[in-house]
This record gives sequence, C-alpha cells and structure tokens, in this order.
Amino acid sequence: MFHKEGFKIILISIILTGISIILIENFATQFWLNKALTGVVFIMLIIVLQFFRNPKRTTELNDAAIMAPVDGKVVVIEEVFEKEYFNEKRLQVSIFMSPVNVHVTRYPTSGEVTYSKYHPGKYLVAWHPKASEENERTSIVVKNNTVGEILYRQVAGALARRIVNYAKKGDTVTQGTDAGFIKFGSRVDLYLPLDAKLQVKIDDVVTGGEQIIATV
Repeated sequence: MFHKEGFKIILISIILTGISIILIENFATQFWLNKALTGVVFIMLIIVLQFFRNPKRTTELNDAAIMAPVDGKVVVIEEVFEKEYFNEKRLQVSIFMSPVNVHVTRYPTSGEVTYSKYHPGKYLVAWHPKASEENERTSIVVKNNTVGEILYRQVAGALARRIVNYAKKGDTVTQGTDAGFIKFGSRVDLYLPLDAKLQVKIDDVVTGGEQIIATV
C-alpha cells in the first residue's frame, strides 16, 4: 500500500522509467552498459516506491499513552523551554527519520486539535540543534482529558522539501491515524509534560502508531 501523497510522484516515476528503458534499449547497444543503466533506472524506481509505502498499523488506543508519531530513531531526550505554544519547560523527544523509514506522520494521542501552524524556514540537516526553530516546520497540539496537551512538530531537513499536515484546529482526531507526511525527510519532535514516564531511550528505533513513547 502506498500513501496518497506519493501517487503523483509514483505515476511520474513509472512513466519516466518506461521512457528510460525505451531509450536505453535503442541507444545503449553495449550489453554491459545496457544492463547497468537498466539496473540504475529500476533501483531509482524502487527507492521512490519504498519511500511512499504506507504499511497498515494496529494502534491499541490508550488515552494515558503517547504513541510514536513516526518510524525512526530517538535522537534527543531533554528538558527544554518550549516557547511557541506552552511558554514553559517540557520534555522533548525527537525521532529522526532516514530516507529508508516510512514517512507517514500519525497522531500520537486522541483528542482535539487545539493548535496547528505552519512555519516557513531553512533546510538545515535534521539533527542540527537549531533545526527545530529555524527549519521549515509545522507545530500541532492535540489535547485530551488524560494527558492534557501534547505538541508534536514536523521538521524538514536537508532533503525534505515538503511537509504535509492534515491537522486543523478544532478537529477531533484518533490516536495512530494518518496526520500527515514529510516528503524526503526528516524528524518529528514531541513536547511532553515533565512528569511523563518515558518508555524509550536514546538510539531506540521506534515504530509509528504502535510503540509507546511515554505514559502519564
């Protein structure tokens, strides 16, 4: 299954692959060159297809748990002052997505979207300390009666040039369902209450929509 955000790119990639194969067959007459170019073209198509895959995930709904919003590696766990929305100290957990990870963003908790804002910005590498404040990003807050308000931030990286965010203020959303997509990048930051009980540590590899990041 592929994500809807990739349908156009996948179609274009398939068409370009077909055209490329025709050109290779007609102009690359040397056997080794023909096979090498054909292999490169198919590898590029496979990369595009795997990038936009959207595997089905089973989320066990839990209002007291914050689920991983994306697949990737936990690269930051630290107490920070969150100044965009909360204006107070929060526990930041950042998950880095490599190009081979699934890039679907999923709601970390069920509840009401109380804040959703897009910020244009730079394209620093995703692990840069200033990426959360200076890169292109979206900030979304979801509130429920158990965990309160949780902010998650989609952050673009050096390769990510398009962030897709479905969350709109006032929406009622369900934990683990599709919240957006980051094309060709990069990381998601979670801002949790300071008393949240972490279930992960640095360098853990997490699965979006299924793995618990923290409980309250």
